[in-house]
Amino acid sequence: MGGPSALPLLLLLACCGAPGGANLSQDGYWQEQDLELGTLAPLGEAISSTVWSSSDMLAGQDSQPWTSDETVVAGGTVVLKCQVKDHEDSSLQWSNPAQQTLYFGEKRALRDNRIQLVRSTPHELSISISNVALADEGEYTCSIFTMPVRTAKSLVTVLGIPQKPIITGYKSSLREKETTTLNCQSSGSKPAAQLTWRKGDQELHGEPTRVQEDPNGKTFTVSSAVTFQVSREDDGADIVCSVNHESLKGADRSTSQRIEVLYTPTAKIRPDPPHPREGQKLLLHCEGRGNPVPQQYLWEKEGSVPPLKMTQESALIFPFLNKSDSGTYGCTATSNMGSYKAYYTLNVNDPSPVPSSSSTYHAVIGGIVAFIVFLLLILLIFLGHYLIRHKGTYLTHEAKGSDDAPDADTAIINAEGGQSGGDDKKEYFI
Repeated sequence: MGGPSALPLLLLLACCGAPGGANLSQDGYWQEQDLELGTLAPLGEAISSTVWSSSDMLAGQDSQPWTSDETVVAGGTVVLKCQVKDHEDSSLQWSNPAQQTLYFGEKRALRDNRIQLVRSTPHELSISISNVALADEGEYTCSIFTMPVRTAKSLVTVLGIPQKPIITGYKSSLREKETTTLNCQSSGSKPAAQLTWRKGDQELHGEPTRVQEDPNGKTFTVSSAVTFQVSREDDGADIVCSVNHESLKGADRSTSQRIEVLYTPTAKIRPDPPHPREGQKLLLHCEGRGNPVPQQYLWEKEGSVPPLKMTQESALIFPFLNKSDSGTYGCTATSNMGSYKAYYTLNVNDPSPVPSSSSTYHAVIGGIVAFIVFLLLILLIFLGHYLIRHKGTYLTHEAKGSDDAPDADTAIINAEGGQSGGDDKKEYFI
């Protein structure tokens, strides 16, 4: 910033006359008529002595404070920071939008406990405002009392937090294929918030968000409506209205409305066991679904009159199946929303052979005995081979130890008498 120019003042003097009887001569010199000897100075020199030099302008820039605009959520805390490069032995000051001094240097000027000193140096003055209200919004001024006084502005924007949305329009249970309209509203947002709808994870396309200014003149109330047709899959579904606003910083602020849908029942028949055989016990379960749940079940068999059974229980019991039980069975599930009939064809299979416990016991014993006999046979075979091999080896060694022994294939043993005397001899061949 530069100082005020002297040119307008000189022009004013040229037109109206200089003070003290000084006049501007034709050659561009001031002439003091009251002096006996005139004092003359060139016009250019007079201007240069009044206009700030470039060094003065740079010094003025160094003395210019600077700040930044701030955005804060209502109820939060904002810090206002003012800095200057060349303080010129002067202090910084903060003022509110009403031009009330908050701090002059480190000295508190306004008694508001929400406003606290953060930092005070010759080059910086920072203050904090806690529990910020919507009324605190506006331009705050940082000043430094140099010649001339220099200021900087900081615009504080306060965001109004939207209230939790409220859903209206749902009164009672809905019937399948019925159309309903729900409304959603949220107040207190600044700037105005946006509303969105969804059903579970599915987005619903509602009407555009309507905006209305609140009585305080600062915040807004937003509203939206959504219309859709319900189905049986919507029974127990949550319809969610969410508010989107920058003050929430991504946090979820929503309300849900669970809806109930009434629809006609359905049913199916499940056999237990799945593959029934003659002589077994069989249960046919009629599994009904609906809202409300079916309260009555009617069992019928095609070609059989009258109906087999009407009961509040869903199972048809066969204590002992016969071939004559085969056929097509129907189950009618009924509620106050209507009826549904399911069918099942029963084929009774032949009984499967079931071994008795005594037969099983004898079979196990027989198997064990057979295994033991097999092991004994194997053992006898190995033992016989062992004995035969070792006996032949013993006789061969006896024959080689006698001088009169026969050859390897024949052994002659005297059974009676000696080797002389002509006694009878018996020959044994091995």
